Amino acid sequence: MTTNNPIATTASECAHEPLTPREVAALNAQFELQPPEEILAWAWNRFGRRAAIGTSFQGSGLVMMHLAKMAGLNFPVFTLDTGLLFPETLELHKRLEDFFGWKIESIAPDLTVEQQAEAVGPELWTRDPDLCCTMRKVLPLQTKLRELDCWITGLRRHQARSRSDIGLIELYTLDAQGGTDIVKLNPMANWPREEIWRHIRQHKIPYNPLHDQGYKSIGCLTCTRKTARGEDERAGRWIGFKKVECGIHTFMPRKIDFQI
Repeated sequence: MTTNNPIATTASECAHEPLTPREVAALNAQFELQPPEEILAWAWNRFGRRAAIGTSFQGSGLVMMHLAKMAGLNFPVFTLDTGLLFPETLELHKRLEDFFGWKIESIAPDLTVEQQAEAVGPELWTRDPDLCCTMRKVLPLQTKLRELDCWITGLRRHQARSRSDIGLIELYTLDAQGGTDIVKLNPMANWPREEIWRHIRQHKIPYNPLHDQGYKSIGCLTCTRKTARGEDERAGRWIGFKKVECGIHTFMPRKIDFQI
């Protein structure tokens, strides 16, 4: 029996029916009233292991992985290893694999940091952080997303003004020439920072010790500082540049239902 309700559609039923912008808009309105566990369950039922969690081990990503684990949703998990991460972040990767019992795939750039220096000069992040992020994060992510139908992130609306209007579910053009779209799911969008950390501490989820030292958002060690009181969570990123996003959440055009 078929149904017109997008949430009720099963993975097998929708295998050949990509979501439309209108369906995504309807789902987003419904997801606003649902907890992350139900949104994640919808993704599992529709996409199975063609949906994956991408995480940089920020607090919201840790909570999302824990919610998926508790619900028995065995999503693949991946992270972008730029070759410039804090030692604490690399150590956390292993701790999280042990805690969750999952393998967390590391996605690396084509060039090592040393090879990049030979190609475009040393310390590119001090001269052109946009290009550096593109080479070390955006391009590797593009390759990974071609394997997926749904990318699940830990984005939250409270993190920064640039993220204040994100949807619970969004549709993006991944490859315009090939006609390939990808669903982007942000189940944690409505959670405030305080609730994130309450959940982490309640369930004793391993987290990056740099958070206890004043780092609210942690990226590459070359481009991250401690966050001052009253600043946005991401204010400590890309010091000295008018840059608030690395590019992984902005490189694809979003498909929107314009019908009224």
